[in-house]
Amino acid sequence: MNKKQLILVLLGLFALNGCAGRNNIVLDPQGLDMGQYQADLAQCEKFSRQANSKAGKGMVGGAIVGAIAGNIVGNSKTRRNGAKLGALGGLVKGAVATKRERQLIVKNCLRNRGYAVLN
Repeated sequence: MNKKQLILVLLGLFALNGCAGRNNIVLDPQGLDMGQYQADLAQCEKFSRQANSKAGKGMVGGAIVGAIAGNIVGNSKTRRNGAKLGALGGLVKGAVATKRERQLIVKNCLRNRGYAVLN
C-alpha cells in the first residue's frame, strides 16, 4: 500500500469514527423532565441499533464499481487500486447512510413519545 492509499484509508477511518458519535437532537425544553428524557433516549437509541448497517453492502458495491472503472482505464493494477478505493468509498457512504437512518429512528421515536424534536 502506497502513501496515497494509506492516507485515504486513514481519512475513511476518521470519517467512520465520526459516524459513531451520539445523536445531535435539539428539543424544545419547555416542560422537559431530563431524567425521563434520558431514559426515553436510551430506549430509542436501542431501537435504532436494530437498523441493519449498510456499510458492508456499500463496501462490496464500491469495490465492484471501482474495479470496473479501473479495468476500463487501465490494467490489473489500476483495477486492484480502483477496487480498494471504491470499497473504502462505499464503506464510508454506507456508514453515513446507516447513521442517518438511525438518527431518524431516534427522532421519530422521541416524537412518538411526545417530545418536541426541533431538528
